[in-house]
Amino acid sequence: MWRWARPAGALALVLGVLAGCGDGSPGAPPSGTPTSQSVPYTLLTHCGIDEVMHDGRWYERVGGRLDDGSGNPPPGWDNPVHEGLLVVEGDTAIFTDDAGHREVFRLREGATDFKSLCM
Repeated sequence: MWRWARPAGALALVLGVLAGCGDGSPGAPPSGTPTSQSVPYTLLTHCGIDEVMHDGRWYERVGGRLDDGSGNPPPGWDNPVHEGLLVVEGDTAIFTDDAGHREVFRLREGATDFKSLCM
C-alpha cells in the first residue's frame, strides 16, 4: 500500500499546482473566448462603432463613436458588420472578438431605436 501512496500523493500535488496556474484574473477569459454568459454577436460597424442592442435594450459605446475620422470603422474592423461575442452584466455590455478588440457599452435608458440611422 505504501508503494501506491507516494505516486498518488505526488500526482495530487502536481495536479493541485497546475490547477492554480493562470494569468491571475479569475473569470477573465481571453478575448473572443465564449463563456456561459457570452453570446455570439454581429456588431454593426458601417458608420463606426457606436451602439449595440441586446434583448430589446440599447447600449451606447463608452467614450462615444469609434471610427476612422470619416465615419467608417477603424482599421482592423470588418465593414459593414463585425463578428464577436457580447456579455451583458447589468447596465453594461462588452463586445470582444478574436482580434483582441474590447468595447464597453452602457445602457441608454428608455431607448427604443438607434440614435441615428446611417446609410
